[in-house]
Amino acid sequence: MSLFDKVFNTLVVEGNERTAAQMASFYNSTPGSIKARISEIRLNAGVAVYANQKTDSQGRTKTFYRVGKPTRAVVAAGYRALASGAAA
Repeated sequence: MSLFDKVFNTLVVEGNERTAAQMASFYNSTPGSIKARISEIRLNAGVAVYANQKTDSQGRTKTFYRVGKPTRAVVAAGYRALASGAAA
């Protein structure tokens, strides 16, 4: 199974919320590679993957990725981009 498939299954199929570091550790990869796969999921699979920042009690901020439902405004912007020919 490819790294793309593993990240896709973690976020989309299983519905988990994870950091890039957590997935990188679990899949023996790097956070940068995980972030690249998340970009592929967004662009190629058309899935709305959100990056939410959370701060713990010691002031450390981490970015968690999760799949969510896009707002109507985001969907409308996509349709406008398609209609104007801006999206290929």
